[in-house]
Amino acid sequence: MRLGWPARGPFQERDFRLFLVGQAISLLGSGMVSVALAFAVLDLTGSVADLGFVLGAETVAQVTFLLAGGVIADRLSRRSVMVVSNLSSCASQGATAALLIAGEARIWELIVLQVVSGGAFAFFQPAETGLVPQIVSEARLQQANALRSLTSSIGTVAGPAVAGLLVVTVGPGWALAADAASFATGAVFLSRLQRQARVPWSRPHPVRDLIEGWSEYWARRWLVLLNVNATLINVFVVAPLYVLGPAVAKHSLGGPGAWALILSSDGGGGVIGSFVGLRLRVRHRLSLGIALGVLLAPLLAMLALRLPAAAIAPIAFLGGMMAPIRFTFNQTTGHEQFPPELRSRLSSFGSLGSIAFAPIGFATTGLIATHLLGITGTLWLATADAIVASIGIAAAPSVFKIEARPTERATATSDPAGYA
Repeated sequence: MRLGWPARGPFQERDFRLFLVGQAISLLGSGMVSVALAFAVLDLTGSVADLGFVLGAETVAQVTFLLAGGVIADRLSRRSVMVVSNLSSCASQGATAALLIAGEARIWELIVLQVVSGGAFAFFQPAETGLVPQIVSEARLQQANALRSLTSSIGTVAGPAVAGLLVVTVGPGWALAADAASFATGAVFLSRLQRQARVPWSRPHPVRDLIEGWSEYWARRWLVLLNVNATLINVFVVAPLYVLGPAVAKHSLGGPGAWALILSSDGGGGVIGSFVGLRLRVRHRLSLGIALGVLLAPLLAMLALRLPAAAIAPIAFLGGMMAPIRFTFNQTTGHEQFPPELRSRLSSFGSLGSIAFAPIGFATTGLIATHLLGITGTLWLATADAIVASIGIAAAPSVFKIEARPTERATATSDPAGYA
């Protein structure tokens, strides 16, 4: 394990620079949605059930179309798929903003528009995973993925703050209009990328492409275990943290201010974790990334013990560092291990489980805490799962044997490959 810094980082490469700037703007807009849409629905009907339907519609669409997105992105221009996806998101969020600003919005309309937005993301995400190795040289992949994580972390911290200001001053509709504008800006930057070579069609029918993708996914046991780990963490660790954490803060830690302190510390850790992922060099990168999930265990345990928010905040900071490092290591491993013609499909299969089961975790956590284990018992169960799911899967032979390529562990000095 060592820290390193490339002589010339991936930001020196034109296409990646355009991609990253466009994504930074788009992710800042996406960070506004959780605040803007929540207050828009609550202002409209005052019903948390309606809010759940609107927010859940996006996730359902992502799950429904993710595998199709992987097939399309492996066979068409990934840049073009991403541009169309961004423009679709711009249209859906723009229409949402227009309805809210005009005072004409109805819940069913918001649900339909969020389905469009979720479907657009389902095509965007696999295409993005496949595109990154095409626009940055192999030796700089880890730095490129760490910078992607950094822009996401900044958007997560800054987006809600900007949205809160807009909601208070001009209304949630205008915050969603800003999100629509950010997608349009992202599409402009993506359209300026040099034309990428398309992978020739290997099969005449998309269903066969899907079957091939599943076969290749299942043959990579490390990828299956990585997906199992993500599912276990999302369902049995992250969901209890975000469902039960606010309840503990309200009744035992002093109220919303305590939970805000913990979340802010988590967000700050995410920013620092992105910088760590930019510099950290390890041989068994995939295994370490999975093992870092154990950092969530002390956070859950401290909530179970009802320790003061001031004591929990530093631990939340460490837990926040975990996600961007995991993202950087997992994405870089996939970019190295996946054949170019399969990158998007393998990415979509790898993401499907964690996305599909995450809503189940949020839905069942409250039931388990209310009718079976109580809040404290459910938090201790989540603590145990964070340890077992992280250490157990990180130590699996098929996971531990995956090593970073020597070119990735070396100082990056090569120029990007030529473009077709």
